[in-house]
Amino acid sequence: MWPPRRGCILRRLGLRVFRRTTLLFALFWFGFWVFLNGLVFVHRTIFSDFCTDDKSKQVLQRVCEEYKQGVLTGDLCEDLCVTRQLEYKRCLYFENGKKVIEAKWRGVPVVLKSKLENFSSYESFSLLEYQDAPDLSPMDIVFYAMLEIKSSLGLEVRNTTVPQLWSQRLRERGRPYSRAELASLWSLLQQEEYAFFKILQDLSRHVVKVLGSCGHFYAVEYLIAGHAWNQNLFSLEEISGLSGSAGDGTSSSSFSSSFSSGHGFWMERDMVHQIALSFLEMVRHFENDFSHRLHLCDIKPENFAIRKDLTVVAIDVDMAFFEPKMQDILEQNCTSDDDCNFFDCISKCDVHKNKCGSKRINSNLQVICDKIFRHWFSPTLLGARAGFPLQVALQRAVQDCAETAEGEEVDHSRTIQHRLLTLLKQLLRDGLRQRDGQGTQRDMPTQH
Repeated sequence: MWPPRRGCILRRLGLRVFRRTTLLFALFWFGFWVFLNGLVFVHRTIFSDFCTDDKSKQVLQRVCEEYKQGVLTGDLCEDLCVTRQLEYKRCLYFENGKKVIEAKWRGVPVVLKSKLENFSSYESFSLLEYQDAPDLSPMDIVFYAMLEIKSSLGLEVRNTTVPQLWSQRLRERGRPYSRAELASLWSLLQQEEYAFFKILQDLSRHVVKVLGSCGHFYAVEYLIAGHAWNQNLFSLEEISGLSGSAGDGTSSSSFSSSFSSGHGFWMERDMVHQIALSFLEMVRHFENDFSHRLHLCDIKPENFAIRKDLTVVAIDVDMAFFEPKMQDILEQNCTSDDDCNFFDCISKCDVHKNKCGSKRINSNLQVICDKIFRHWFSPTLLGARAGFPLQVALQRAVQDCAETAEGEEVDHSRTIQHRLLTLLKQLLRDGLRQRDGQGTQRDMPTQH
C-alpha cells in the first residue's frame, strides 16, 4: 500500500490530467463546431450561387410559368416556353443573383442575361399596383422610360439624342401596352446593362446586340470573350475558325490552316494587330461620337469579345458610365488619392476640401494600353521578334500610352494615339508581305 503522501500526489496528478484532457476535448469539439459552421457558411454564400444546369433550368421554368399565367411577356417567350426553339445549353455565370446562360435560338448560339434571378425581385411599375389603372399610351411609356434611363445611366432626356433614337420604336406603336408588357419592360429598364445596350443598339458596332427578351431575361448575340489566362487574351484559333474572312479576303479554311503552317506566327500577329486597331477605334468612338463621353471602369479581356470580322465588342458594361454619372461617382469624400480610385477610373483628392475631383485623370486608352496592349506587345510574348525595329517602336509607344494620364499633356496623348495607329497599320502591311513572301519586315523610324 502506497504511503498517504504519495497517494495524494497521484490523485492530484490524475485530476490535472483529467482536467487537461477534458479541456482539450472541449476545444476539439468547439473547433469542429466552428469548422462545420464555416462549411455551411461557405456553402450558403458560394455554392448557393454555383452555376448549375438544374438551377438554371428551374429559373427558366419559373419564367415560363409566369408567362403562361400572364404575369410577364416578351418576343422570345413563345420560342422559349411553347415551341422550344430557344433551347438551354449551359450556365455561364451566376453571382449575387445575376444570371448568364448560353442558349441556342433557332440553331444560332445566344446569351440570356438578367441582373436578378427572379422576376418578382424587380420593383413593380407603380401604376400597375392599382387595379383600375388607366391605359397608358406609347408616349406615356416613352416618358416613364426616359425617367428610368436618366436614373440608371445619368442621361438627361433634353441634353442627349441617344434615348430619343431608342424610343422611336415605342412611339411608333399604335395600341396600348398590356400589364404584362409594362411589367416586363419595367424589369428590363431597371437593368443598367440592358438600357445601355438598347439605346446604343443602332449607334455603335462596339456593343453587343440585343436580340429579344422574355420577362426580365434578354438575349444578346453570342461572341467569343477574352480570358486573362489565354496567351493572346482572345482565342485566335476559335475566332479564325468562325470567321468567314480575315479582313483581307482570306478564307476561313486557309485562315485556320495558317496556324499550323510556317506562316502561323504572322497570321496570329496580324489578327492581334487588327484587333488592337479595333480597340483604338472603339476608344475614339466612345470618346467622341456620343453626347457624353463613355468611361469604361472595368477593363479586362473577359469584358470584351471579338466578332468574326475582328471587331472589338463590349459585352459586360456593368462598370461603364457616361460622363454625368461618372462625375457623380468620382466626387466622393477622401483623405488621399487612394480614396479616389473607382476600379479603373481614378481622380485626385483635394486634401484641403477632403473631396475627390469629379474629373477622371486617366483614360480608357491608358488602361487598355496598360492591361491589354502591354501584354500583347511584350518581349516575352514576341520572343526573338521583339528586337525588330517596328516592334521596338510599338513597345515604346505602348509604354508611353500606359504612363500618360489624360488630364496631363493632352497633345502628347493624342500624338501617342496617332503613333500607335500608324505603327499597327505598318505592321499589318509588313505581315501581309511576310505571308506573300514578298519581303521581310522593314525598318520604320519611330514617330515622336
